[in-house]
Amino acid sequence: MNIGIPKEVKRHEYRVSATPGSVRALVARGHRVVVESGAGLGSGFDDEDYQARGAVIVKSAQEAWAQQLVLKVKEPVPREYGYLRRDLLLFTYLHLAADRPLTERLLEAGTTAIAYETVQLNGGSLPLLTPMSEVAGRMAPQVGAYHLEKFLGGRGVLLGGVPGVQAGEVVILGGGVVGINAAKIALGLGARVTILDINHSRLQYLDDVFGGRVQTLASNPGNIAEVIAKADLLIGAVLIPGAKAPHLVTREMLAVMKPGSVIVDVAVDQGGCVETIRPTTHDDPVYLVDGIVHYGVANMPGAVPNTSTIALSNQTLAYASELAEKGLMALRDSPALRSGLNTHAGQLTYQAVGEAFGLPSVAPEAALG
Repeated sequence: MNIGIPKEVKRHEYRVSATPGSVRALVARGHRVVVESGAGLGSGFDDEDYQARGAVIVKSAQEAWAQQLVLKVKEPVPREYGYLRRDLLLFTYLHLAADRPLTERLLEAGTTAIAYETVQLNGGSLPLLTPMSEVAGRMAPQVGAYHLEKFLGGRGVLLGGVPGVQAGEVVILGGGVVGINAAKIALGLGARVTILDINHSRLQYLDDVFGGRVQTLASNPGNIAEVIAKADLLIGAVLIPGAKAPHLVTREMLAVMKPGSVIVDVAVDQGGCVETIRPTTHDDPVYLVDGIVHYGVANMPGAVPNTSTIALSNQTLAYASELAEKGLMALRDSPALRSGLNTHAGQLTYQAVGEAFGLPSVAPEAALG
């Protein structure tokens, strides 16, 4: 199959969908891989690295997008909508439940779009979302601690404290992959950490893993309102696969938070679990609402592209190889890939996205025939 790797064009997105090593593996299987010139530079890979592994370097995005299978990192932005077409297999992060215009454009174009974030194994794990969740989770306390500095609008609190001064309070909504990684770093910084989750078994697991070093609480409106009043840093780490995140923190609840406290909502890609969050960019990452600092960068791992690209490519290669070998048949053969199918031949194939926008959806099996 002909595989295209275009350069990412979302602002401050430096990742690339495949490392030179992944390209070599695809070429070794007999596939032709077309890489847009400069696609890997932000992650530390130049055109020569790809050429040495058998890639064909092309000058334009149009040439990369013209291939049968296109591998990307982020969802297509409006300037890329013109590349969408019916005979295209698109494999990337999509987050459609928070992006109606892209959803409608994919349906109009008839594109077969498979979302990394909804590829799901039998046990419920999300193998292609996990590596970026790990990165974003580990970054959240880091960026939160930075924006607590007074000159940036924060409270002027050092998360780890110092001898004789109490450490800062970090509250994490959600104990999944993002939450557990955020807790690791927050504890490493010396902060006091509270994690809330709706799953009691998960809370038991977290208590065991951290040896009682974190406070665990059942996630409900009462507990959330109580703990955010104490938080110096609130991290949103809620995930409902493929669906819009629920608003667990409302605008009214901000009134109980400390002025200058910081919210980092990692769920912003899916609409955010804080009502007042909106997507921001790395060059303008924060804004104030009712005296609370909001950080809503929608592609946090893009700030550490070398790490992120390698972690992502490690996981996507096997699935990309399967799509390249079998085409649509891979979706019929693989339950994991089929669960990732969001649109096909003008039909919406992910129920949670349909529910978010009031659009009809069909089962992937029905769409594929």
